[in-house]
Amino acid sequence: MDNRQAIGSWLSGPRAAMEEAGADFGYRGEQLGLPEQGPGSIARPGRRIGALAVDWGLCLLIAYGLFTDGYDARTGNWALLVFLVLSVLTVGTIGFTPGKRLFGLRVVALDTGTVQPLRGLLRSVLLCLAIPALVWDRDGRGLHDRLARTVEVRV
Repeated sequence: MDNRQAIGSWLSGPRAAMEEAGADFGYRGEQLGLPEQGPGSIARPGRRIGALAVDWGLCLLIAYGLFTDGYDARTGNWALLVFLVLSVLTVGTIGFTPGKRLFGLRVVALDTGTVQPLRGLLRSVLLCLAIPALVWDRDGRGLHDRLARTVEVRV
């Protein structure tokens, strides 16, 4: 291996280096029995972040309009509480938030296909802590999804 290959493998990340060495990781969601593309496939990070931005903006508007007199430090705290309540009520019952619906996403349980309220509560609390959502596995599922045994799929 020359220096260019070593530097290139470092820049492209460990997965690309392992794939170059012959490891076969498959596609995202293959281990879970999900299709590679189309409805039912694992949601891509761009759609997930877009849905989160829409939901957060909606929660900021609600917090700004109902709980604070102007935008200040308290608005973000109230928005986080509104986000938790919104997420628990919507994901735990119908499987999506307004932002997820807008981006064509749905949260499903791995074993039953529907998210029960307790799983929705666990997933939402962990999502509000932010750290579990930043730790992803090779399928693109956050730690909050792994612990709640859920997955976010395309509709």
